[in-house]
Amino acid sequence: MKSGFKVGLLGKIAIAILLGIAIGHISPMWATRTFATFNAIFSQFLGFMIPMIIVGFVTPAIADVGARAGKLLVATAALAYFATFFAGMLSYFTGVMTFPSLIGGETALSPVEAGGEIAPFFTVEMPPLMTVMTSLVLAFMLGLGIAFQKGNSLRHGFEEFRSIVSKSIDTAILPLLPVYIFGIFLNMTVVGQVGVILTTFIKIIAVIFVLHVFILVLQYCIAACFSRRNPFRMLRNMLPAYFTALGTQSSAATIPVTLRQTIKLGVNEDIAGFVVPLCATIHMSGSTLKIVACALALLIMHGEPYSMGIFVHFIAMLGITIIAAPGIPGGAIMASLGLLSTILGFDDQMLALMIALYIAMDSFGTACNVTGDGALAVIINHFFSKKVRRSRPTYKSATCQ
Repeated sequence: MKSGFKVGLLGKIAIAILLGIAIGHISPMWATRTFATFNAIFSQFLGFMIPMIIVGFVTPAIADVGARAGKLLVATAALAYFATFFAGMLSYFTGVMTFPSLIGGETALSPVEAGGEIAPFFTVEMPPLMTVMTSLVLAFMLGLGIAFQKGNSLRHGFEEFRSIVSKSIDTAILPLLPVYIFGIFLNMTVVGQVGVILTTFIKIIAVIFVLHVFILVLQYCIAACFSRRNPFRMLRNMLPAYFTALGTQSSAATIPVTLRQTIKLGVNEDIAGFVVPLCATIHMSGSTLKIVACALALLIMHGEPYSMGIFVHFIAMLGITIIAAPGIPGGAIMASLGLLSTILGFDDQMLALMIALYIAMDSFGTACNVTGDGALAVIINHFFSKKVRRSRPTYKSATCQ
C-alpha cells in the first residue's frame, strides 16, 4: 500500500534548516567545506539564471498585456501596480519603525561577523550573459515590440523560452534549494550566527503576518467606499479564495475560486472575467510586502544603508520584475534576486536567507495577492461595469437575484 504523503518545498527547507543547525555542532571541517563548495557553485548558477528569469518571464507577460490594449486594461494595470507599490512602501515604513528595536540593529551580527565564512575547496565561474538592468530593458523592448507586431513567431518563441526557464527552476533550482539552505545554516552554525538569525526569522514572520491582515482590511475598506458594502463581509466572502491559495501556493491555480467569489461581491461577470486573471499575474501586494520586509530586516542586521530613496527605487522595479512569476513556489523571490543584489547589494548568504524567509511564508503572500484581487475588481467595476455590460438579459437577471 503506497502512501500519498509528500513533503513540500517548505517542509524540505524546514528540515534542511534543522539538519544544518544540528549537524553544524558536530560537523568536521572537511564536510563543512564540501557543502561550502556546493553552495559556491550553486550561487554562481543562480547568478547566471537571473537574467534568463527576467527575460523569460517579463517579456511574454508584457507582450500578453500589451496585446490587450484598452482603457480597462490600463486602469486595471495601473491600479494593480499602485496597490503593489503601496504595499511595498507600507512594509518599508513599518519595518523602519519596528525592526531596529526588534532586531537590535547592526550590533546584532557584530559578535559573529568576525567569524567569517567557511572557504570552499574551489568554485566554478558562471558569469551571466547580461546585467540585471540590461535584461530588464531588453525584456521591455521585446515585450512591447511583440505586443504590437502582427506575427506570432517571436511570441511563441518567448513562450517556449519561458517554459524552458520555468522548467529549469522546477527541475534544477528548486530540488537543490534545500541542500543550498542546509549548507548556509551549516556554515552559520559553525561560525556562530544561527541563534541570531533564527530569532530574527520569528520576529520578521510575525510582523509580516500582521501586515498581511492589515493590507487586506485596508484594501476592502477602500473597495467598500465604491461598492457601499460592508468591507468585513466582503473579506469574509473571499475566504475560500484565501484558503485555496494557501494550499495551492499559486495565484493562477486559484483563479476559478477567486473569480467565483468576486462575482458574489456584485462585480459584473465580464469585469471579473477580465480583472481576476489579469491581476493574478500583475497584482503582487502580498509578495512585495514580504520581500521588502525581509530585505529591510537583513540590511538592518548587517548594518547596511536602507534609505527611502534606495527602497523607492527597489520597490518600483520590483513591481515590474515579479509580474508573471511562474506558478511554482518561490517564483517571485527567484525573479527578484537580481534586484536584491544590484540595488540593495545583497551577497550570496543574504540571498539564501531571503529565499528561506520568503518560502517560509510563500503561501501567505499568495493568499494575500489573490484575496486582494477581489477588492481591485470591485473598484474597477464601479467605473467600468456600465461600459462593458452586454445583452444577456435572461442570464444577467438570474445572477442578480
